[in-house]
Amino acid sequence: MGPSEPGTQGASRQISLLNAGPSHEMFSFSFGGTSGNLLAAGSSSKVLLWDWRSSKQVACLEESHMDDVTQVRFAPNQQSKLISAAIDGLICVFDTDGDINEDDHLLSVMNAETSVSKVGFYGNKYQKLWCLTHIETLSTWDWNDGTRELNIENARSLASDKWNLDHLDYFVDCHYSLPDDRLWAIGGTSEGTLGYFPVKNNPAGAIDWVEAVLEGGHTGVIRTICPGGSSLESLGQNKGIFGWTGGEDGRLCCWRSDDVAATKKSWISSTLVSRIDKKTKIRHQPY
Repeated sequence: MGPSEPGTQGASRQISLLNAGPSHEMFSFSFGGTSGNLLAAGSSSKVLLWDWRSSKQVACLEESHMDDVTQVRFAPNQQSKLISAAIDGLICVFDTDGDINEDDHLLSVMNAETSVSKVGFYGNKYQKLWCLTHIETLSTWDWNDGTRELNIENARSLASDKWNLDHLDYFVDCHYSLPDDRLWAIGGTSEGTLGYFPVKNNPAGAIDWVEAVLEGGHTGVIRTICPGGSSLESLGQNKGIFGWTGGEDGRLCCWRSDDVAATKKSWISSTLVSRIDKKTKIRHQPY
């Protein structure tokens, strides 16, 4: 971001424009690379890469996917490794060091067998990958060796059985806490209620009882969420902010947590409703 012009204190100005052309619709992007100089973008069956410092396009990977590339993500602890996922169900791993091309830099391909909506990293070395699909299934992978560890085709039904509210209609995202080494699937209802469901590496009990419920802010489907912290303890302690959500109702909701029940490591709002014995369910209300 450059300096503001006189009379426009606090204003921002564009410092770079990367243009793939009018025929390329962008669905996802990610910054990374060994030197932190790469910008990757998912487009219509292509993965595009630029050196953002020079605005020069350095690669166009167009043979690995056959449909829209919905996700691109650089690995947090291996910044040269890039994950791409697409509507064709394929999840590809690329090495972005050197002169990038598919013949030499496509390391592995995993098949989710259905259209991928979101992916993200987790694990103490971020060696794992979670994957949500457009038909609301959830799978987890070891992306280093390409093996699938969990394939939860009935994820919505399992989550619906782990709270006392309406049937879960969709998943919005997943959230990983590195200090706690815990993963949550975040799902919601068409009426705008959201739940955090722990994901266990156990096919017999892959989704556990809901640990936090956000309700009363939205009146429709929630499409995006931004947590207020990265760890279990820090959620709700960022100036009292648990997180932000945005939905089809046109609302951006800010959720707060006034206290922390240290003995149960749960989040409590000022309008807490009744708890449920061991399967504690914490509900939050928006500002």
